[in-house]
Parts: sequence; structure tokens; C-alpha cells
Amino acid sequence: MPRFVLRRLAASLLTLLVIVVLSFLLMRLVPGGPFDQEKVANPTILAHLREKYHLDEPLPLQLVRYVGRLARGDLGPSLKRPGRSVNEILAAAFPKSALLGATALFVALLIGGLAGVYGALHHNSLRDHVAMGLVMIGVSIPSMVLAPLLITFFALTLHWCPTSGWGTAGHLVLPATALGLAFAARVARLTRGGMLEVLRQDFVRTARAKGLPERVVVGKHALRLGLAPLVSYLGPAAASILTGSFVIEQIFAIPGMGRYFVSAATDRDYTLALGTVLVYSTLLILLNLLVDVAQAILDPRVRLE
Repeated sequence: MPRFVLRRLAASLLTLLVIVVLSFLLMRLVPGGPFDQEKVANPTILAHLREKYHLDEPLPLQLVRYVGRLARGDLGPSLKRPGRSVNEILAAAFPKSALLGATALFVALLIGGLAGVYGALHHNSLRDHVAMGLVMIGVSIPSMVLAPLLITFFALTLHWCPTSGWGTAGHLVLPATALGLAFAARVARLTRGGMLEVLRQDFVRTARAKGLPERVVVGKHALRLGLAPLVSYLGPAAASILTGSFVIEQIFAIPGMGRYFVSAATDRDYTLALGTVLVYSTLLILLNLLVDVAQAILDPRVRLE
């Protein structure tokens, strides 16, 4: 394995450990506990509950116990959902959030990528301004506003898609579109900027001077380096899409991780909230690591640096 990958992997593991420690301490420092609002007022029962979940132990010992569980892949039991572990809850919810996020990212890349390449090939023309203007509409309207508009028009008026729920491909169309359009404009701008820079390079002029078709010049020679700025954005973009899906999941009643994250923070369900944070943090770190590797593949100069 290349040394630059090993260095980034070691830094990623250290970052993840810091996130776990800080999240654990911040959750405990927030006023209130998971059993403060329980209907059971008997102090003895509450004391047994705290003892069962080791909440009566000193904070450093709780942290060591939690990190030890994480090392075994155990996120612990849910404090507010008796009989269910955090692993079970997130294993059922994560695929739904991941599918929604992946579909939204595909929408953003498809619309934004095509608009960016098209704008770069017709630089400063009317077609360039129209293409970029259309994708800018997506970033100008927040997803929480765009989602009800899409529901009103496509679901309630045209009856093309279901208004909410989960289970079929049709349930993905509106939430993925509402989530992806906000990122399509950023994708278009990065793609357009990268392509414009590459299209001015000498090797592109040489390829055109040799009489190569424009599709070959763009697809084979320019596109690879032109997408490098976009690749560096994909890691944070994917994480932002998944984080932004919390609101979309609430609007479209999607049983994903967003629902559990919000309820866990409200109920002070420490283990479920920490498990959700840990999953998203791991995903963000992993995506950034993959972006680093992809950049090194696309541009060998990254490996040399």
C-alpha cells in the first residue's frame, strides 16, 4: 500500500478517536439525562436504571468502557428503546439514508456535470449563461422550501410521484431531486471552471490541431483533468448530502437515520446519538480518504507532493 495512503489512514483513525472522545464528553455535559423525564419517580428504580447502563460510574471510566466496546464493533444498547441495540437500529436505518444520499448525489453529478461541461464548451455564450442560470436556481432555493414545492406540483397536482413514505423507486424521486439540486450548482461551477482551465492547455490545442474529433478531445484528453476539482469536492459533498437529508427525511417521512438522530438528541439517548455521529463521521473520513486516492490517480503530481 502506498505510503501516502497509510499516512492518511493513520491520520483518519486519530481524527475518529478525537471525534469519539469529544462527542462523548459533550453529550454528558449537556444538562439532563436519559431518565430524567421518565414517568417512574421511584428513586430506587432510577438508580437501578443508571446502574444497569453504567451511568453511575465516573465519567473517565464510562469513556474507557465505551471505547472498549467500539473496538469490538459494539455501539451499545439504546437507552430509550429497551431490548434494541444501536447496531440493530442503525443497521436498519442506514441503508435508507445511504440510498437517498447516493441517489441525490447522482442527481447532482448528472445535472451539474452536464451543465458544467456544456457551459465550458460554449464559454461566455448565451447557452453558457442559460445552463449556469438554470442550475443556480437549485442553490438559490433551500431544500426545505423546494421539497414542499415539488410535492405540491408533482405529487398533488400531476400525481406522478407519491407524497411521502418508502418502499418503491417512486418514493426516491422527489426527495433525491430536492436534495440533489442544491448541490448541482456547485458541481456545475467546479466542472465548468476545471474544464475551462484544461481546455486552454497546450495539449488540448495540439489534439485539436491533429484533427481529432471534439468528442475525443473532450472525453479522452480534457475530461479527466477537468474533473479533478470536482473530485476533491465529492467527499465533503457526500457528507453534506447525508447530513442535509435529516430535513428531507422528516418532510417525506423516510425511516432513515435522520429520524433517530433527532429523537436521540431530544431524548438524551447517549448511545444512539453517539452511534449516529460515529457512523456519519466514519463515512466522512472514509470519503475524504477515497477522494485523496482518486486525486492521486487522476493527477500523479498529488502523489509526488
